[in-house]
Amino acid sequence: MANRRTDVPADVVGNEFAEVRVTIDGEANSRRVRLEDLSSGKVRYLDALELETLVWLPPGHLQKLLDPSADRWREDNE
Repeated sequence: MANRRTDVPADVVGNEFAEVRVTIDGEANSRRVRLEDLSSGKVRYLDALELETLVWLPPGHLQKLLDPSADRWREDNE
């Protein structure tokens, strides 16, 4: 299958608050973005629909997701 490229180089996006390794994963049914939090090792995959949803979110919705006390440091969020 032509879209199953796994040789795309990784890049790191970071600032003083976070560092995330970003790669394109071709192992699923379609290509998707693989995000790895370098401080915790947690990995999340986002497909095209999920990425498009982020683009269309009103700014207030994204601000709620950025609150680290909502999920990031809760003990039950494993």
